[in-house]
Amino acid sequence: MHGCTKVSSACAHCYAEVMARRLQGNHIKSYEEGFKPTLNPAALDIPFRWKKPSMVFVCSMGDLFHKDVPFEYIVKVMDVINRNPLHTFQILTKRAERMATFFREVPVPANAWIGVTCESFNYYDRIDWLRSIDAPVRFLSCEPLMGYLYDINLEGIHWVITGGESGNCARFIPSDCFRDLRDRCIEANVPFFFKQWGAFGEDGRKRSKEKNGCLLDGKEWKQMPLSFNN
Repeated sequence: MHGCTKVSSACAHCYAEVMARRLQGNHIKSYEEGFKPTLNPAALDIPFRWKKPSMVFVCSMGDLFHKDVPFEYIVKVMDVINRNPLHTFQILTKRAERMATFFREVPVPANAWIGVTCESFNYYDRIDWLRSIDAPVRFLSCEPLMGYLYDINLEGIHWVITGGESGNCARFIPSDCFRDLRDRCIEANVPFFFKQWGAFGEDGRKRSKEKNGCLLDGKEWKQMPLSFNN
């Protein structure tokens, strides 16, 4: 499926929304309604065609646990994941409570990583909902990071991803916000993955994300959960 509606601060400059409108303008099939939540059952067969082990970001252009996606349809997605043990599937949502409700009745596939977006301390409740789910890997996407994650509780979390915002409208975040999160991950023994600086570099200057790169204090932080490739 693809499409979504805004629910929190990280949604303000959604890359998927911009891309969906572009695809709509190019008359791409299934994007006739742009970023409106839309099911695409034909795509359920795609993972069966992949012959090499892959890391799959499920519904990268939407939120699988949006209220407009019926649980019956999500069951079909879980069936596809279960039947493709060669691959690892990452599922990320901002609808943590709805995801937790679903997984009370449906087991998490052994090859699925389950995550929530937590861009600021205003959304710590999502982490609590995530902790209630029995999953092989529970992860946080703190991207785009919107500030310090004060007193974040990383108990039961297996991976943290973070990064800055990209694009002309990107919001500035002090570089120490990323250092603070990294140090909290180190203290909690949680793998830390720093994806990029985005539009604002480590020095606070605005330039292309390619030029800003992904070095934090002169080092790449691309740590992965221990279960990766096991």
